[in-house]
Amino acid sequence: MENNFNAVPNMISCKDLDYLSDMFNWNYGAYKSSSNAINSVNDSEIKDMLSKASNVFQGNISKILNILNEGGNNE
Repeated sequence: MENNFNAVPNMISCKDLDYLSDMFNWNYGAYKSSSNAINSVNDSEIKDMLSKASNVFQGNISKILNILNEGGNNE
């Protein structure tokens, strides 16, 4: 049986879901760590860097959740 697609199917494969899950977990862990560290640091420069890093991780989490909410929609 031959599977020829004229367009990419609107789906997320199991392997894709595993990758997305790993990426979510890495970013969530890094987000939690950086967010928690902000409250225990006194140096304003370090706090600023941790805040920027936290925002990057939060943005990555949002992107991953958007992909999952779209369900693989390729539009």
